[in-house]
Amino acid sequence: MPPNIDKALMIVKRQLAELVCDAVNLEGIALTLPEIQTLLDGITVGGHKLSDQQIAVNQGNAWRELFNWIEQGTFLLSKTSACELHAIAAKEEALQWGAFRSGGVLIAGTDYVPPSYTALEQHFTDMLESLGKLGDIYDQAIHVFLTMSRIQFFDSVNKRMGRFMMNGLLLSQGYPAINLPAKRQLEFNEKMLDFYATGDETIMNQFMRSCLDERIINIMQEN
Repeated sequence: MPPNIDKALMIVKRQLAELVCDAVNLEGIALTLPEIQTLLDGITVGGHKLSDQQIAVNQGNAWRELFNWIEQGTFLLSKTSACELHAIAAKEEALQWGAFRSGGVLIAGTDYVPPSYTALEQHFTDMLESLGKLGDIYDQAIHVFLTMSRIQFFDSVNKRMGRFMMNGLLLSQGYPAINLPAKRQLEFNEKMLDFYATGDETIMNQFMRSCLDERIINIMQEN
């Protein structure tokens, strides 16, 4: 499909509530799309924990910051950008937000253990350098998501941060974002557990590509 930053950004802005809704539901927070729309408009909703509502609001704020960077042409696939977004997306949720972790972490459901915090800087550098070996923009973007998920650069909110950086790369190059639908959570979790164990991106790459919305692809291909 032909890249078009303005069109890709226009589409993803209209998806904002859906993106946030899917993201929080994947984290086990049962907020509906209308409730998310209400929260993003600055109005609280009843029947939910304040912490859950804050997580949703944080996601919306992080997306809006990413949109601003894309519009201004200032998005960079860098540690600084990742930490600045994490400071918004993980506020009051992570042990510390806006900085790489300073201790060990575990991933539930797998024996795989992420690398020591002392090696995080090198792993981030290696991730950036490896992109030059991947010719396709979606291979590059998905590699960023998977690497950030597996290395666990932060105390928490790693998969969400991986998706932010993945989509920042795509949007900055004029390609539509990948949204992970909450209805595919079981399939996603099963495939991610296999990926954590092996580090083989093949199946997860195929899965993430399958999450691209054909309707959006068709709009992008219009003259």
